[in-house]
Amino acid sequence: MSPSVHPGQSDLWLPRSEGAPPYTVHTHYFGFTVPEAGIGAYLYARYMPAFGLSQGGPTIFRGLGNRALLDAEYHDYRATMPWPEVQDGLISFESGYEIEFRVPGKEVALRYRSADGAVWFELVQTAVTPLVARGHIVPGEEDHHGDPDRVSGGSEQFMHCVGELGLHGQTYAVDCFAVRDRSWNQVRTEEPGGARPSPPVGWTPAYFGDDLSFNVTSIESPDSEPAWAGLYDVPPNAPTSYYKWLVVNGELVEIVDVRRSVSSYHPTLHAATRQRLEFTAATGATFAFQGEALSMSPIHSWPNIAFCDSLYRWTDERGRVTHCTYQEIWWDRYQRRMRDGRP
Repeated sequence: MSPSVHPGQSDLWLPRSEGAPPYTVHTHYFGFTVPEAGIGAYLYARYMPAFGLSQGGPTIFRGLGNRALLDAEYHDYRATMPWPEVQDGLISFESGYEIEFRVPGKEVALRYRSADGAVWFELVQTAVTPLVARGHIVPGEEDHHGDPDRVSGGSEQFMHCVGELGLHGQTYAVDCFAVRDRSWNQVRTEEPGGARPSPPVGWTPAYFGDDLSFNVTSIESPDSEPAWAGLYDVPPNAPTSYYKWLVVNGELVEIVDVRRSVSSYHPTLHAATRQRLEFTAATGATFAFQGEALSMSPIHSWPNIAFCDSLYRWTDERGRVTHCTYQEIWWDRYQRRMRDGRP
């Protein structure tokens, strides 16, 4: 099925219905990288309309030695904040983090300054790909949870991000291509049983230029000897990717087959540090990429999910190089397997 797009106004869809299921969330994710300094950044906002609360904030990380949340260069993720102020496209959180949709679907400004002024950023992100529509990312979100009339959705888009980052006395110029995503009316449970019987899920976005960009959400292919082998029953010939999109020369193209294999895992965080991604487009064209983590950090997410963000370097078959986030989540069964050592 070919990808579709959402209207720009969907950036501002934040319904606050009092009748929303308690696990309903809306989200905005932004990120940016400074590859030459090995810096990655995770900027998240999560809205909980049933309670009138929000959470989120920036996490900025560098290197592969981060083993706990507070190992990051800077961490100001707040678990409970009031509902943000929303006015004329500007979303302002109590922490000082601001998202300003100057042109919904096309241009957004991101601002933040820590209380002591030691960490700050001023960024402008401008769209370079369509606002691609997506259904869900976290397994389980596809369930209706007893409400067949509930309308939910999400979107993803690559942005050209420019501006400055101030980090503990050092100022860095930011000029990168960063993916963003969002969701609305998704139901994400944290109740017992919320730990899904699913292999680790990887999110692999990359932007090589106007001629090629993509994002694939997938598990490692069962025939690649993944670390999860023997823990989960993945039927033969079952698809290993449940959400994906590809833009070739400005046009959205369907991806019909995906294979992802991991050759190296972080020794303590367990997320992929080296991997290969291959896919085939509906046109018959094939693509292959090698990825390597330059920096990685655990990120605050949900209590029953392990989540790592990373700065990845991707190389295509022509030798072109780009940098972007790579994100991975998994649940308790896999965590214990990796903690105890693979058989």
